[in-house]
Amino acid sequence: MNENKDLREEATNEAEGGKINISNDVIASIAGIAATEIEGVAGMAGSVASGLAEKLGAKKNPQKGVKVTVTDEGAVIDLLIVVAFGVRIPELCWEIQENVKNSVESMTGTEVIRVNVFVEGVSFEKKKKAPKSEDLIDDDVEETEDTAEVLEVTEE
Repeated sequence: MNENKDLREEATNEAEGGKINISNDVIASIAGIAATEIEGVAGMAGSVASGLAEKLGAKKNPQKGVKVTVTDEGAVIDLLIVVAFGVRIPELCWEIQENVKNSVESMTGTEVIRVNVFVEGVSFEKKKKAPKSEDLIDDDVEETEDTAEVLEVTEE
């Protein structure tokens, strides 16, 4: 059992009460979630097998498209992303780098040396539009002042 613990890659922080070991998988999960929080990130790139597994109903993996390397100096995080069509990629990547660095450092205490962002693709998928309020109204229902007020409130 101890052999497996020694083989796992971990970030180690010295604390007053002892050592704190944080698995690279934990850092990868934090980084993946922080990257996808940024508007304009369509998703994380991954292997064909992981994409197929997600389409078949497997749980989404927050570590998908993330590689973490921890050295004595700190962590290097590589992100493979897919961007939404129409976003300015340099600004998007800068936002991702800042958010990932801040999230990992604040949650784990591990210094992040570098966040490398690799744009692997562009998503051309359009978001599904919400139905218009007229589509939700039954044609047989007579519109009164009360229903008109409700429609005005929901349309805002």
